[in-house]
Amino acid sequence: MGVEPIPDEPAAVATCGGERVLVVADFHAGIEAGLRSDGVELPDHAPDRRESLRALVDAERPDRLLFLGDLGHSIGDPGRDEREEVRALFDALPDLPVTLVKGNHDGDAGAVLERIDQPAEVTPGHGVRLGDVGFAHGHTWPSPDVLAADTVCVGHEHPVVRLEDEVGGARVERVWLRGGLDPEPFREFHGDDLSVDGELVVCPGFNDLSGGTWVNVAGQEFLAPFLPDGLVDGQAYLLDGTRLGDYRRV
Repeated sequence: MGVEPIPDEPAAVATCGGERVLVVADFHAGIEAGLRSDGVELPDHAPDRRESLRALVDAERPDRLLFLGDLGHSIGDPGRDEREEVRALFDALPDLPVTLVKGNHDGDAGAVLERIDQPAEVTPGHGVRLGDVGFAHGHTWPSPDVLAADTVCVGHEHPVVRLEDEVGGARVERVWLRGGLDPEPFREFHGDDLSVDGELVVCPGFNDLSGGTWVNVAGQEFLAPFLPDGLVDGQAYLLDGTRLGDYRRV
């Protein structure tokens, strides 16, 4: 497969032509400041996020680092905490190319990335295709070129499942969703001549403070305009690789 999750991590390595790309969705730098403005006080987890990503880069030695949308948390102008976290993050990372697939929280991310040492590019909101893999954040419809890829990766959803034990205890776990791409909803949007015949991968959020869509709880709605209709036979996988089966029946 062109996209392989890293065991026990909310990240994947994608083989894109001649490049190994480390894929991270929904980093949400500065989220604590955003939550404080809503009255929620939390310790600053920025150093932990930075160290986790730095360790992944050191372990995987990718040719490129790709953020699958929402590098930062602010929808509008990034605040001081967010800018400082992003700068500190890239100061800790080696000099490798960076791609930010623009998400709904990345309104002014380009200005922030102009101040880092690594070569960086920001894609349009409809995504980008690198080799046989298409990438889009998922808050809007991916482009036809992205959808024509063998594998399409999206974020935005932060998928999680609610798991219960035999004594009534419950916990929430981040998951990957993988399945086929159903062409119909995309053809309704783009036109009947659209070519779609690949796999869809919905990536977990890297930042575990950012909440998520409870995909196996009745009444929960997906955020992406093409989900769940665009996902055929969607299977859920825990971060450790455990296959849970049909996400709707977990």
